[in-house]
Parts: sequence; C-alpha cells; structure tokens
Amino acid sequence: MTRLRTVIVLMLAAGVLGVGLFQASREATSQQRFTLKIQAAWPTASQLYESLKVFAERVDKLSGGRLKVEALPAGAIVPAFEVLDATHKGVIDGAHAGTGYWIGKHRAAGLFGPTPGGPFGFDMLDFLGWVYEGGGAELWREFYQDVLRRNVVVMPMTQVSPQVLGWFKRPIKNWEDMKGLKCRQVATAAEIYKEAGMSVVSLPGGDIVPAGERGVIDCTEWWNPGEDMKMGFHNIWKYYYMPSAHEPATVGELLINGDTWKKLPPDLQEIIKAAAAEVTLQFNALVMKANATAIRELQEKHNVKILRTPDEIMTKQLQAWDKIAAADAAKDAFFKKVYDSQRAWAALIVPAKRAVTPPYQFIASHYWPEKK
Repeated sequence: MTRLRTVIVLMLAAGVLGVGLFQASREATSQQRFTLKIQAAWPTASQLYESLKVFAERVDKLSGGRLKVEALPAGAIVPAFEVLDATHKGVIDGAHAGTGYWIGKHRAAGLFGPTPGGPFGFDMLDFLGWVYEGGGAELWREFYQDVLRRNVVVMPMTQVSPQVLGWFKRPIKNWEDMKGLKCRQVATAAEIYKEAGMSVVSLPGGDIVPAGERGVIDCTEWWNPGEDMKMGFHNIWKYYYMPSAHEPATVGELLINGDTWKKLPPDLQEIIKAAAAEVTLQFNALVMKANATAIRELQEKHNVKILRTPDEIMTKQLQAWDKIAAADAAKDAFFKKVYDSQRAWAALIVPAKRAVTPPYQFIASHYWPEKK
C-alpha cells in the first residue's frame, strides 16, 4: 500500500507539473513578439503603399504590440516584380502585390486580379464574394502552392479598382486610334491592348514617370484619378480617359512566407486576416474621396482634359478578353477550373444583384445630371 501511495502521489505531482508547464508554455507563447518585413510592389508615392502602412498600424494595435509589420516600399530589398519569389525564399517575410503581375509564370494569374469585365460582370464585392463564399480562396491557395509551387499564404488586401483607361499624349476616338501607341500596361490588360495593335511596355509604378519624361511611352494605365495625380502623371500627359472595362474588380494580395506563417500563433494569424479585410473595405472610402478631389483639381489647376472613354473601346476590351480567355481555357486545365468557378459564381450572383440593385446612373442622374 505504501508503494502504491507513492506511485499515486508521483502521478498526481507529474500531472500538476504537466498542467503547470503547459500553462507556462501558453503564457510564454502569448507574450512572444514577432516582426514581419513585408515589401510592397508599389512606390512610396502610391496609395497602395499607404494601405500597407495602414495594415501595419492595425496589426500593431489589434495584437497589443505583439506583432509588428515593417512596411517597405518597392525596391527596399528586392525589385517590385521579384517580391513573390523573395517571399517564397524567405528573403522577406511577405509582400503586398497583385496576382496579375505573375501572369508570365502562369496564365491563370490574371484571373485572381486584373481581369477585364471582372470577369462576367463582377465588381470588387462580387470578386470578394467569390473568394470567401464561392471557392476562390481555395483556388488561390492551389494556384500558389500547387501550381506555382511557392511556399506562401495568400489573402486579398486593398481595393485596386475600378481602374480608368489611362493617360494619352493625344485624343483617342476609337479602337483603331490605339494602334501603334507605346503604352505602359501589365498583366491581362497588356494582352487585350495587343489586340488593338498597341506596343505594350511592362513597367512597375515607380518607373512610369521617368519613362514618360524620356518619351519611352506615349500613354500609361495605373489606377484612378486620386492615385494617378499623386504619381504625377498629369505633368506629362493631358488627355485622361475614363471609365474602362479592363479592371473593374481588382483586389490586391497579401503574401506571407509559409514557414513564417506557421510560426505565428493562431490568434496572430487571425489578426492578420482581419486587418487585411478591414484595409480592403476602408480603402473603398479613401479611394472615392481621393478620386472626387483629384478630378476637380486636375481640371481646374492642371488643365487636364478628362474625357469619356468611347463605348466602342470598352466593348472591344471585353471581346478581346473573351477571345483570350477561351484560348487559355482550352490550353490549360487549371485556368479552365478557375474560369469556370468564376462563371458559376457570376451566373448566381450578377443577375440577382442587377435585379435588386437600382442602376447607379439612374439615381445619380436625378440629383447630379452629367455635364456635357
């Protein structure tokens, strides 16, 4: 009996010790601090880089200082178009970019970002709906981890739409007027403008103004009035066309190195997800205000001619995209898988949304008739 009591006492002591060690381990983990170096594909002048800084601030506050994000602009550690591979290799902990930048690695990249028509009529919220409720998040994960074989975790972050047609050195009246122009375009937009005979030049944002100043390009596309004015495009070009059908639903991406992600406690992972979603919606309000202010200033202070994009050009954009997408879907099974998933979500959502949502122009024109 004495020996049995001894064994029982030792077992109870071990149990208490185990619970204590487990609790101590949990407390140590909850107090552990982390710092992530996340580089943007955007220059410091861009609102997109500002969104990364806002994300860093929100993560800091939500985590009570346990997780710090060092927000770095394009080129701080690697060139803008190298942030994906740098994240994969652990050179940086993460990146803020756009999936369309990787279209040279796989054609399906464009479907997760700058797709003409959304696709199938998506706006930004429709796209996010597909990501969160329509299977898009799993396809996005599959794209990076299984197709590109990159060790990254991806999630949407920052509204990057709708985008306007862009800046030109001379007026354009139709699709034919695009022929022969040397224009900065990237991703899927570059593909559709090649159909018009445009000479496409792929440049990161920070290189656009120097290229325009040297006459390397005749025109450029970047984002919207608020962003474009901040970048200084009005100092080079004076013909500014909007709207456009080439990127109506683009959302940026946040990439985190897979090994780095696994080292973060679950609560910090959730904080990153929450902050990324918050920034995406918050920037919708920022973009609307910046656009309204910029349109007035561009016209009144900088003599920019803001012109409406001819309907023919937007129709041709969609026709060119449909042709390109059909060809890519026929060649690549993964492209088709994503494309079909988006079509199915759009078939469910877009007609219903159109039925219940009043046309924006209808109410806007009642209170604010367009000036000719």
